[in-house]
This record gives sequence, C-alpha cells and structure tokens, in this order.
Amino acid sequence: MRAYPPARPLLPVGLALVLVLGIAGPAFACDPVRAGRTDALVSTAGTATDASARAATPAAATVSQIEPGSVNRTSVNLSATYSVVLNLRYGSRAFNVNSTATITNTSGGPIDRVELNLVPARLGALTLRAVEVDGKLVARRIDDQTVIVPLGGILPAGATVRVRVQYGSTLRTTISGSSWLFTKANGIVDAYRWIPWVSRATPFDRPNHGDPFVTPVSPLVTMTVQTDRRLVIASTADRTSISADGLTQRFQARNVRDVTITAAPDLRSRSVLVGSTRVRYYYRSSANAALILDAAADAFRAMQARLGPYPYPIYKVVQSAGGFGMESPGLTWIPYGVSSTNLRYLIAHETAHQWFYGLVGNDQARQPFVDEAMADFVARYVTGTRRASRCSTGLLDRTIYSYTRACYYEIIYIQGGNLINQVRLKMGSTLFWRTLRAYVAARRYQIVSTPTLLKTLDDATPVDLSTMFRPRFPRFY
Repeated sequence: MRAYPPARPLLPVGLALVLVLGIAGPAFACDPVRAGRTDALVSTAGTATDASARAATPAAATVSQIEPGSVNRTSVNLSATYSVVLNLRYGSRAFNVNSTATITNTSGGPIDRVELNLVPARLGALTLRAVEVDGKLVARRIDDQTVIVPLGGILPAGATVRVRVQYGSTLRTTISGSSWLFTKANGIVDAYRWIPWVSRATPFDRPNHGDPFVTPVSPLVTMTVQTDRRLVIASTADRTSISADGLTQRFQARNVRDVTITAAPDLRSRSVLVGSTRVRYYYRSSANAALILDAAADAFRAMQARLGPYPYPIYKVVQSAGGFGMESPGLTWIPYGVSSTNLRYLIAHETAHQWFYGLVGNDQARQPFVDEAMADFVARYVTGTRRASRCSTGLLDRTIYSYTRACYYEIIYIQGGNLINQVRLKMGSTLFWRTLRAYVAARRYQIVSTPTLLKTLDDATPVDLSTMFRPRFPRFY
C-alpha cells in the first residue's frame, strides 16, 4: 500500500534479517509466454535442471485428489504454504524462481483452477519454464499479472493439490512508473509480489498509485536464496541458516500475505527494542538514519498500544531503491530521498499498514478504503498531522480504478481517514479504540470487506453511524 508521495520526487537508493547470498547453476531455460497466450507444455525430460530446481520439488506426491469434471470456479479463500528457491544474479539482474505451493481448498466449494498473483509477469519480462499440478505438466496462461493454472479437474472442498511454477525474469533498472516494485537501482535489488501467490485475477494498470493486489495469509513460507556474490538481504521472512561461503541463505515466514526482498552488498542496520519487538532499520545511505529509526519506534509503540499485539519478533524498516513507501507483513520500504518534513508521517502510515492490510487484510484493489483510510487515520492521529482534503467530497466505496491520479489519495486517504476520525469523536475515544482493538483481534489473518468494518463500528455504539456512512458508501447501503 503506497503512502502519499513526498513533496519532491524521490531519488532512487537503498526486509527481515541480514543475510548474504550466492547463485548456483545456470539460469532456467525458458520460453517466452506472452499475456493471454496459452501453450500446452511438452515433456521436459532430459532438460538441464539445477540443484535449486530439485530443492523446490516436493517428495514423491501421494495420489492426486483432483476429481474429473469442471465447475468454472476458483477462490481466494484457499490455504497455501510455499516452498521457494530464488536464484538471483546480482550482476546480470537475472531473477529465477522455482516455487511449489501446497494448496488446500478451504473455500467451502469445489474449484477447478487457481489464480496466482505475480508482479514479474508485468514488470520482469517473465518467461515460464514449467507449471505442474501434482507433478503433471499443465497448460500455461498469463492474464495480466496473474498466472492462471487449470487443475485438470475438480479440487473438492478440503482437498489438497501441489502447484509448481518455475519462471525466469529480469529485474528492471529504473524506478519510473511501477518499476520500483521489481528493480535493481542504485545498487539495490527490490522485489515485491515475486512469489506466485494465491490470489484473484486483478488488473495491474490503474490511473493512480493504488495497490492492485489481494492475497490471503499463508501459514508457512520457506525460501532459499542463492546468489552470485555475497549480499545482505532484508526480507519479510527471517533467516534460518547461511552457507559457509555466504552464498546460500534460507528463510522462513509464518502467517504472512507476501514475502518481499531487498538486497545489496553493503546494507547496514541499526535497531532498538520496543517492548518485546526489535525495530530494525536497514540502509545504504545513512542520511536521516537516526530520525527514521526513531520515527519507526515511536509509531510502532503508539500503534501497538492502541491496536493490540504485534505477532512478529522484528519490525523491519528498509531503505528501498526508490519510488513510494510500501509495506509487507513485518517490513516497510522507505525510499531514499524522502524529505525530513514528510518522514514521520510516511513511516507512521506504512507502520499502520502492519495492522491494516498486514493483520486485517482486504481486497486492496476493489475496496481500498478498508486499509488505506484506516492506515492514514491512525498515522495522522499519532503524528498530529490531520488535514483537510484538497479534492471535492467523493464516494469512498469505489475501486482503485475509479479515482483520478490527482484525487485518489485526497479522497480515499484524507477524506476516508477524516471520516474515521469523525466516527471516533461520535463514539468517544475510549470506546472507539477498544472497538478497533477487538476488531483487529477478531479479524486477524482474514480478508475483510468494507461493510464488515463499517458494521463493526456501527454495532459498537448506540449512536447511529449509518447516517454518516450512507452518503459515502451507496454501494453498500
């Protein structure tokens, strides 16, 4: 979720525990797959396979639970664990991935395909090497930023399937447009939404800086990173081991909606303990390093007191290559070049996303109010920076595709946050924060809709809040 862009353009520069990386074996032999094209895969017997590819392949699978038939249905309500090998060549920007998702159908009904979000499909000149379902090669199709995987039959409710995706891609070299989500710039590798993750087909292009994503929580992600030189890696996942030569590192993350990576040869870090959580800042440029760490610790302390416990042992703030502020569970990107006058607000906004999107999820593309308005309200509350909107009053129930670049931030963030603040005033601060804390606890690791949030607030008070909500959310009232 991108925070409001700073007053001046960001310059490029600089996610979990420090690590050092190295690459082994040749890059994947890939054939190009263009958006919308479907190709039947041929056998890959006899093709070159490196150690990383074998490492991501699960042991011999049991009998497939896929049943004959079709239902033309998928769901985002699936439980998936991910075993991933990333082969990263820092010098050439080659970014090769072998990922196996073990997916259990928890949607309550049958499905016959899965849809996997993958930003490199739009930004990384993606080539698919293979897509397998329970060890069998299947047809491949890329639709925008989504890899659509037909299961070859029906996966009943409660059944499990293994989906393996191997791809090759190349990191971009700029931070223009959306390139900063998947780039190597200023000596820093940044990769966002690079693991093929259970999702729902969602258009990537939008007229503003909204986040075109929706992802459920995974209970477990294991990740091996191999590089061609020693790198320091900051990631959503925590490092569990490192090879003697520093070129192979392993990570693990639990209960996360994505796993982000930042890597550079010379990342440094400093940290402070806030309660039982370590707040750590990773950076290349030391400009404002003390201020950034202090702002992150202050924001984290204030928000945890109001919103409830933080589930990860470390909150990582990382100086990214550039672009916009961005968050993933347990980690926030703060781009180089942010002015000190905007810094505390930006860090507070991204820190608030640790609760709203990170813990309580939502469809960020179709219902951005749920996380962006809440995060901005909390950020401006703890920093005392509330202000009026610079755009005329607008509806708050639209998708990111419905707002102009000039007014998306002013309507969803500013007007949405100000509406939440009016709710706080009507309910009274004590009841409001108690309600919000309970909401986070009850909805942790779920995907929540706008009506659920509004009803939670309305039901908690004898004051009729629907009179405030109805004009701004006609889609739901």
